[in-house]
Amino acid sequence: MRQRSISIWLILGTALIIALNLPESVSNRGKSVIREFLAPLQELVAGVNQNARAWLSAVRGLGDMALENQHMAAELTRLRSEMRYLEALEQQNIELRVQLGYLSRPERELIPAEVIGRDISGWWQTVRIGKGLAEGIERDMAVVTPDGLVGRTMNVFAGTADVLLISDPSCRVSAYLPRTRTHGITSGRGLSVRGMPLLRMEFINKDAEIRPGDEVLTSGLGGTFPRGILIGYVERVFMDDSGLFQHADIAPTADIGRLAYCFVIAETPDPVETLIRRRERGGEGT
Repeated sequence: MRQRSISIWLILGTALIIALNLPESVSNRGKSVIREFLAPLQELVAGVNQNARAWLSAVRGLGDMALENQHMAAELTRLRSEMRYLEALEQQNIELRVQLGYLSRPERELIPAEVIGRDISGWWQTVRIGKGLAEGIERDMAVVTPDGLVGRTMNVFAGTADVLLISDPSCRVSAYLPRTRTHGITSGRGLSVRGMPLLRMEFINKDAEIRPGDEVLTSGLGGTFPRGILIGYVERVFMDDSGLFQHADIAPTADIGRLAYCFVIAETPDPVETLIRRRERGGEGT
């Protein structure tokens, strides 16, 4: 076996020496034959290499694209989160401006009062507060909490006053929806079986696009309730039987059922109007 291997190597070496010493014409002809013989194999190898490079490039591109998609998805998530956060801040800002807007006006005075009693007759939805004429409270003054509208003063005495709550059917408030700039009248519907106050806004333009969640504010019309006090939010919208107006059930924001403290909004009297009243009453300044 070993002698056979040596013989093969000697034959190959002799052939190589002969090929190197062949005349140039014969050598070129042999090289040409070999090139033609190997050309298909070279093309095949080149095609395989080219396809392999293209495939690797595509795979690399897909990897880069997947990584880029991950970054874009993360950025989209972050932006959506920031947008929701900003929307929440904007909504809080709107609500605070609505609730506190009337507090910053110098012509209005807030008289704090404690709830000292509740009506239990079932005919009226009222509470009694421990402030009255002595503190400057008069009839038909708006009563609020930081959460929103509570009602208006009704019977006022020297040291106490009765407050008619917005849940009472006789407490009617001129209101409007700021998103659609639509006006209407809210009135009480008593209490639900769970003791929650019920409100309804009536005489809403039938063409107004009212949606659940819309804010309901006092319009300021009528003079009793200053403009811009938050009443509540729309829960349900429906057309009345005549088809001329829309109605909306309103969820009030003030927790009337557990009301312990409130504020009576007293308008700072105008000096000219005060003088006229004193003259009409025959008091000082005549």
